[in-house]
Parts: sequence; structure tokens; C-alpha cells
Amino acid sequence: MAILTKDEILARVKRGNIAFTPGLDSFQLQTHAVDLRLGFTFLVPKSWKMTSRGREALRIDPLKDHGPEYFDVIELEQGQCFELLPQEYVLVSTFETIKVPNDLMAVLYPRSSVNRKGLSVDLTGIVDSGYEGPLTLPMRNNTRSQVIQLHPGERICQIVFEQLSKKVKPRRSRWHQKDVVEKGAKEKGVEMKLVFSGDIRKLKSDFPAGK
Repeated sequence: MAILTKDEILARVKRGNIAFTPGLDSFQLQTHAVDLRLGFTFLVPKSWKMTSRGREALRIDPLKDHGPEYFDVIELEQGQCFELLPQEYVLVSTFETIKVPNDLMAVLYPRSSVNRKGLSVDLTGIVDSGYEGPLTLPMRNNTRSQVIQLHPGERICQIVFEQLSKKVKPRRSRWHQKDVVEKGAKEKGVEMKLVFSGDIRKLKSDFPAGK
């Protein structure tokens, strides 16, 4: 399978063949991948529930879907952050929804900067051909003593598009040189200022991809 380059991804986005909503900004584009941003929705697993028998532990049944009763849903407001406690596990949403055409599949990878914080993004890896919608990512704080702040809008993982040998019928489911380093640091400073302020829509509008 061939991996799409930045120019190929942008060409498909322009045609509407691959879609990101809201649209990509220039910080997200890599040579052969796209960084996805963290959304505002966090699902914190519950450990117990009240029943007719009293307070009972929640048990995960691998044969059943885990509905909303298994999670506390936290929706952050603009400018707020989520503090992930040591050893804590949560589910997070991507800010962008995506559409993958039926001649491609996609693979998700954690960003190395995320791993260096002590975070793990436990990705299942594959985004099926034909998938449309947001992505939900399991995330864990692997440290034993450090609280890690998560900011909606920060780049959290990478998506790589791979060309299939033929189209399929989708199954619907419910930098080293000095000048480059300096340029990257300046861009990241601009980007993160907007992330910390929570003004992600301004980031999107001021830095459209491909310009």
C-alpha cells in the first residue's frame, strides 16, 4: 500500500474526497500525515453505580457495548483544561471529524511529544475505509506522581492515509537545520498561544491549510 503525501492529501481535501470538519490549519500538515487536535469532550470511567441492591462496582462485559452509564461526560468550555491524574485513564474526542473515502484506509499514531509527557494514546490503529465522524481515543497518564494538563486544541495524534489496491464497499459502523528549528519554534508559540486561550476557531481561520 502507498502512503499519501501532504500534496496528495490536500488535493483530495480540495475535491472533497477526504474531509476534515472543521477544516485543517497549517500547523497540522506533516510531510505524509495530518495531526489531529484534541476536542472538548472527555469521558471519565465510573467505578460504581447505585442499584436496588445498593452501591455496586461497575463490571466491564466485553460482549456488551459500554454505554453512557459507564462514564462521566465532561464538556470543557473555551480556555479550560483537563488535568489527568497519575495513572488515570480517560477517553477523549478529536476536535475534527473526518471522512475517509472507499479507496483509502487510515492509521492513527501517537505524536512523540505526547509520549514524552508521560502520556500514552492507546490507539487501535485502523480507521476503516468509508468511516465518517469523530474519533475517540483512549488516553492514560503513565506517571505515578505528575498531573498532566490536557488542552483542547493541542495536537494529540497523527493520521496517515494509505491507498488500497482497489476500492472497497465501506461497512458503516455505529525538523534539524537551524532555520527550520527556529521557524518551528515560532510557529508553535503562535499556535499554543491560541490553544491556551481556547480560541481554536481563530486558529483555524487564521492558519488555513495549503496557504
